[in-house]
Amino acid sequence: MPFQVGEVVEGTVLNITDFGAFIQLPEGKTGLVHISEIANTYVKDINEFLKENDKVKVKVLSMDREGRISLSIKKALPKPKSEKSNRSYEFEHHSNRNNNISFEERISKFLKDSDERQQQLKKNFESKRRGGGYKRNANY
Repeated sequence: MPFQVGEVVEGTVLNITDFGAFIQLPEGKTGLVHISEIANTYVKDINEFLKENDKVKVKVLSMDREGRISLSIKKALPKPKSEKSNRSYEFEHHSNRNNNISFEERISKFLKDSDERQQQLKKNFESKRRGGGYKRNANY
């Protein structure tokens, strides 16, 4: 049975690239989920959301004459009940990777990562202030 645009089907992640993920669909067809269609949040690294062989639900966005199938994971996700919950509703609720991590562990990881980034930024800033810049001659 051929796919219809707008249909939601289950597929398996075959390959992950910098620009998206290729999904194996039923009947041996393959489609592409562009990086912008992975999650409702900004996706810098697809590997944070998907890994090869993950089972995912995808919505068929389009099919062209050459047989290319454009897919979306975020449009296949159920809509949250309220606008407020829409912000906190994240892809990881549907991912096999993070289901066993508690809220406290997620916050702890976020704070640790944030501190590490702040330290790195501070270190880079201070090294630029100390060296390599224009130095005035004190004898003027």
